[in-house]
Amino acid sequence: MNNQYSVITAEKLSYIVIYSTLILVAIIMCFPYIWMVITSFKPKAEIFAYPPSLVPRAITFEHYVTVFSQTSFFRYYCNSLLIAGTVTLVNLFFCSLAGYAFARLEFYGRNFIFILLIGTMMIPIHVKLIPLFIIAKSFPLAGGNNILGSGGTGLINTYPGLMIPYLMSIFGVFLVRQFFMTVPEEIREAAKIDGAGEFLIYRRIMLPLSKPVLATFSIFMFTTIWDDFLWPLVITTSDKMRTVQLGLQIFQSQFSADWGPLMAATIVITVPVLLIFVAGQKYFIQGVTTTGMKG
Repeated sequence: MNNQYSVITAEKLSYIVIYSTLILVAIIMCFPYIWMVITSFKPKAEIFAYPPSLVPRAITFEHYVTVFSQTSFFRYYCNSLLIAGTVTLVNLFFCSLAGYAFARLEFYGRNFIFILLIGTMMIPIHVKLIPLFIIAKSFPLAGGNNILGSGGTGLINTYPGLMIPYLMSIFGVFLVRQFFMTVPEEIREAAKIDGAGEFLIYRRIMLPLSKPVLATFSIFMFTTIWDDFLWPLVITTSDKMRTVQLGLQIFQSQFSADWGPLMAATIVITVPVLLIFVAGQKYFIQGVTTTGMKG
């Protein structure tokens, strides 16, 4: 009896230690975000007060007003929503199609082509940056270019120029393909016996089954495009085509930063990502736990 009591006590103690550690780690990881939120509501004088206060003595919304009234941040916000949303939807369509083809269709060189595609994931974005820019600038019949791609600006300062490099994600193809490989082949064979073609099987059977992995990929894709800084910096020169990440540079200079509006703008930027994760959290966890690595 005493041994059983000691075992139960040790088990409870281990849970206490584990959960206490997790709570402590969560607080440490969330503290920068909490500090950012608090700073966005502090008056300028209080931001640099010493000793610093965790709870603001006076709450102000002037920094949020500054973000949207004295800059074109709303335009940047709409640009990022349009680009990230469109790229995510297009990727869901093409990556699910390609993933199904690589997982279930038999064609010559399937595995070799798939390996080549996976190999492109190892090429750093910095290596591809100059070729991508040249392709965008020399795009035929765009931005005043002739059929040979010269004479104009091409896709520079355009929404297609911001989107095209991301319209097909090899990671998405890999992720969806791995999920489809775990779906029993008997389901597809039964559908073919009933007279369903490949596209009908894909649309009516595979897509509904792949909701968890597609939700997971949507979160990854939207976050990647929303947080992208380098490509919009290269492909845009017009203020009206800026994205939110470039917009943050307005509140920073070489030697200083306007911390109040910068923190307010950063809070506003994180809202869509948080909302998407909260909305797709159930599917995200399910997708992570069910996506296999069968290959």
